[in-house]
Amino acid sequence: MGKTLHIVGGGMAGSEAAWQAAERGIEVVIHEMRPKVGTFAHKTGDLAEMVCSNSFRSDDDERNAVGLLHWEMRAAGGLIMAMADANALPAGGALAVDREAFSRAVTDRLRAHPLISLSEQEVTELPSDGHWIVATGPLTSGRLAEAIRAETGTEQLAFFDAIAPIVHAETVDMTVAWRQSRYDKGETEEERTAYLNCPMTKPEYEAFIDALLAAEKTEFHEGETAGYFDGCLPIEVMAERGRDTLRHGPMKPVGLTNAHDPGHKPYAVVQLRRDNALGTLYNIVGFQTKMKYGAQTQVFRMIPGLQEASFARLGGIHRNTFINSPRLLDRQLRLRARPHIRFAGQITGVEGYVESAAMGLLAGRLAAADLLGGGLEAPPPETAMGALVHHITGGADAKTFQPMNVNFGLFPPLDEARGGRKGRKDRYKGYTDRAKEAFQQWLLGQG
Repeated sequence: MGKTLHIVGGGMAGSEAAWQAAERGIEVVIHEMRPKVGTFAHKTGDLAEMVCSNSFRSDDDERNAVGLLHWEMRAAGGLIMAMADANALPAGGALAVDREAFSRAVTDRLRAHPLISLSEQEVTELPSDGHWIVATGPLTSGRLAEAIRAETGTEQLAFFDAIAPIVHAETVDMTVAWRQSRYDKGETEEERTAYLNCPMTKPEYEAFIDALLAAEKTEFHEGETAGYFDGCLPIEVMAERGRDTLRHGPMKPVGLTNAHDPGHKPYAVVQLRRDNALGTLYNIVGFQTKMKYGAQTQVFRMIPGLQEASFARLGGIHRNTFINSPRLLDRQLRLRARPHIRFAGQITGVEGYVESAAMGLLAGRLAAADLLGGGLEAPPPETAMGALVHHITGGADAKTFQPMNVNFGLFPPLDEARGGRKGRKDRYKGYTDRAKEAFQQWLLGQG
């Protein structure tokens, strides 16, 4: 195999890993089975295709852990963040992108790189030699997943993940809905009006919950259990936890004022976020669902403003695959049983586009350092990237390991000088200040 780095999977993690290694002079082959072998969720053969949402979540790098992760990836010359910034859409304080333009941009940059080539052959076995990164994500093909399970000797771990529906903007009734970002967040008028908001009265909300609970749902196969990831719960599962759960979650009415009736506070609000640059498509925020298609159209058209809604894509549910990383991977993201193979992205048990890409960035740099004959330590745990790596490679309990978004709970506690005893906002600022210093030192140490 020589000095070539092979990457299985061209999603967020695989794309970022390829870019990082190639930028360090390593020849890279990306093995991406799409479009020759498709999945139920992907629609194109583009790399870094976004299927669940078009949001990279908060871009606040001073008081938010995922915003800090954005900052670290930008500081490290990350391709995913560069293309996200180039294809950003107004979304208040969040970073949302035109998903099709974003994926095309990532694909074009990788295809144009002189050290990167693509193979559409499906990889079905763990390779016995060479230098590899497995970044196949949550939709790892059945044959490769079986090979991983056979190698690791552990039961394949899985949870069920759901996709939110997308609505044609022209079919939203704007005499009912209004444009506003929560708390009017954003520096420009476009950002402050990035979301469409559909208000509900208490009777409308109660009727919606009744219909949601009664709707026909996707059934699991015999022997499967629904171990959902809490950050991406289907709305039906949330509703089953209590009738007010949605009203205190994705349908919370706080920070919003109905432009059509400013003096009356809605009982609940459904938000839609812009999904493309043209502003013709909007996804229903937080409305991942396992309802069957016919039920979805009936229930979602109960939402005021969406009575005549036309759907560009309905929601869906799929099985996500991840390995027990605390048991299987070392601090270098290498498979203990086969150290020539690294794992990266969501298959390692990090959750979210940003977290997945961050682990790809790190895996690409670690692999490149090995191939160049040097060594590279993972970032310190005081950084967002380092906190994630620490969590998945030993910080988490292997017996109860589940996918995790980046959050300040993964970081080492602050000392008093950093604001460890201050209020939450000041404490979060202490985390980000400390992390930026540590991450810059880590980058400088690489020459």
